[in-house]
Amino acid sequence: MATIKIKQIGSPIRRPESQRKILIGLGLNKMHKVVERQDTPEVRGAVDKIPHLVQIVD
Repeated sequence: MATIKIKQIGSPIRRPESQRKILIGLGLNKMHKVVERQDTPEVRGAVDKIPHLVQIVD
């Protein structure tokens, strides 16, 4: 299955708890950290909920 790389570009400081939990669920906890996840609808949905905090990189 295909994978995508997700990079954290925003800080979770002063963000709602639900957005912080999405970041943790994706495996992100520090600025500019990049993780590789399988390209599933669940991961895409999580990324779509916090587009101001994460970015899909090549």
